[in-house]
Amino acid sequence: MKITLRLIFFLVAVIAIGSIGFSFWQARQEEFRLKNELERRANVIADSLKESIEPLLPAESTRSLERIVNKFSNRERLLGVSVFDIEGNLLAASENLKVTLEDSAKTIKSDLREVERLNSGYGDFLTLAGRPVHAYSIPLITEERTTHVLTLFHDRTYITERVRRIWVNSFWRAMIQSLLVALTTLIIIYLGVMTPIRRTTEWIRRLRRGEPVEEMNPKHRVLLGPLAGEISKMAKSLEAARLAAEEEARLRQSAESLWTAERLKEFVRVKLENRSLYVVSNREPYMHMKKGKEIEAIVPASGMVTALEPVLKACGGTWIAHGSGDADRQRVDSRDRLRVPPEEPQYLLRRVWISPEEEKGYYYGFANEGLWPLCHVAHTRPLFRSQDWLHYEIVNRKFAEAALEELEKASDPCVLIQDYHFALLPRLIKAKRPDARLALFWHIPWPNPESFGICPWQKEILEGMLSADIIGFHTQFHCNNFIETVDRVMESRIDYEHFTVFREGHTTWVKPFPISVDFVDNGNSKTAAADSPEVLLKKHGVQAQFMGVGVDRLDYTKGILERFRSVENFLESNPFYVGKFTFVELGAPSRTAIPRYAEFIAEMEKETERINGRFKSKNWQPILFLKKHHSHQEILPFYRAANLCLVTSLHDGMNLVAKEFVMARDDEKGVLILSKFTGACRELTDALIVNPYDVLETASAIKTALEMNEGEQKERMRSMRDLLKERNIYKWASDLVGELVRVRFAQPL
Repeated sequence: MKITLRLIFFLVAVIAIGSIGFSFWQARQEEFRLKNELERRANVIADSLKESIEPLLPAESTRSLERIVNKFSNRERLLGVSVFDIEGNLLAASENLKVTLEDSAKTIKSDLREVERLNSGYGDFLTLAGRPVHAYSIPLITEERTTHVLTLFHDRTYITERVRRIWVNSFWRAMIQSLLVALTTLIIIYLGVMTPIRRTTEWIRRLRRGEPVEEMNPKHRVLLGPLAGEISKMAKSLEAARLAAEEEARLRQSAESLWTAERLKEFVRVKLENRSLYVVSNREPYMHMKKGKEIEAIVPASGMVTALEPVLKACGGTWIAHGSGDADRQRVDSRDRLRVPPEEPQYLLRRVWISPEEEKGYYYGFANEGLWPLCHVAHTRPLFRSQDWLHYEIVNRKFAEAALEELEKASDPCVLIQDYHFALLPRLIKAKRPDARLALFWHIPWPNPESFGICPWQKEILEGMLSADIIGFHTQFHCNNFIETVDRVMESRIDYEHFTVFREGHTTWVKPFPISVDFVDNGNSKTAAADSPEVLLKKHGVQAQFMGVGVDRLDYTKGILERFRSVENFLESNPFYVGKFTFVELGAPSRTAIPRYAEFIAEMEKETERINGRFKSKNWQPILFLKKHHSHQEILPFYRAANLCLVTSLHDGMNLVAKEFVMARDDEKGVLILSKFTGACRELTDALIVNPYDVLETASAIKTALEMNEGEQKERMRSMRDLLKERNIYKWASDLVGELVRVRFAQPL
């Protein structure tokens, strides 16, 4: 209340000062205007009288002069007229002025001297008998010299009254304004400030007590501004800490051992003795893009980013990645670093710059036109060009230099190298830092030795990879393929029992580490009811009772065309679902600079048009293809509302979409249809496993999913959710870091 009164006092004081200043200026202007007007009017009257009086002066006809001056004395605000000789003797005056002028002779004589001196009209403000008047005198000429003075006396009390009225009006205006401002301020503070603060306080109090709370009201966010955002972040942190504590207590009580962010943080602290992790990847976790005049931080579409971000948030460290955003350089310091996430920095991002020519050869060329189709047996021919390989080597060296800079002051560092973009990096880092503990995780499949043998630089790739202490794949099958490839190509000693490769005095362990997601269990499905197939599809002008969903990068390995044809076959075989079932494909364009990808997107659009043209009706279509980068918040409602999710990759290392769908279904409904060629199918065995090349089998699985009873859906989904809860991303990270630490101490250099 004191702050409110203080605010009102200052507002009223400002209004009062402003009103006084304005009133003073207005009064001065009005007084100046009225005085000028009075003097101008007096000058006009004096000039007209002069013509009548001057002829009478030589004869000094006093009677005639008095008759004339009395005649002019009845004008508005004119008190009277007088005629004096130059010596100051009164010749004639209005009857009501004679006595007053005789008493004020000294004052009058001073004005006469001024007229004589100036030989022109002269105005002055006088006080005659206690009355404020304006005296205006002009010389009267006789025989070409000034012999007399004509003076007009005007009442000037109206000027004082007008100025006084201005001040009075200003006073009341200021009083009313102050009252209105005070009242308005009180209302605004009460309704717009005190009420939101009181509600926010109650919201924080409920949060502190551990009671369920909703998101902060957006109206209160507008008022509180940046403070509201920080309060929300703090609230989420408190809620997460409370849930983590409850989860830890529950686990201790039930003797379970689930991995959480806090447990991973403590695990890494103990194992690495408070040293940070270093992650190297091509894709950065945050990229800055220009949006008009502003710069926006966005999260790129990447399963690898989805998996690794929670680990860095939990453990801290440094993420080294390619700066690919058009505003990335504007957000880094002199050492190309910045703290992320933007809203709550928890780890360091080091950006590496590569030229467009290098990106074309290293990323689009060798990595994605060579290694990607080589490792994904999806019947797209790999392209190997010597220029691309040269750029691949150059960029690997650039990343090695950046990594070595970050490791410069670290002792016995632990580095996690990600994916097929950096097959040469372990050897480059190990050459300079033999004490570094290196793990290379290969996120995509590894083909059989015959397939990999077509790569012209297979030996250089294997030499680079085998400098790592651990090479991780998603599945044991990919580990087997890698070991067989090494056995066929390299001179080395292989221990098939422990899956190690000993070469040139260095041991590399090859192990499966099935990557997962940051499993979040909401406990119930309150939010799931907010969206339904009907509501979501209606936004896109489609009416349907049942909905399937697919979420992919637009890549030829994802089996999207086969998926569309399965939907077509399903509708052919089951006309009951025509007009009732719509499949939604949320597709993020990817690597469009590569001709094969541009061709694939064109094929998808053409196939979508063909199938929709065959079946669609006025308010329905079988396939809704939404081509753009979708945020997690945009995808989540589709996961929760869909009757089924189709993951039909032709070949995939893991495919986290399958796990994200299962995690999103906290209502334990919905069915996952999963390709047998994904790493995820080894874990999610309660999904409907299909051969994506078999259109009839996938179509049959769609029918089975839509007609599966709720009890079976819950049983399958609950089993998969329990597995993901146990084998989450923190378990993956702990296994990888734990094995890396153990291997290095078991086999010191």
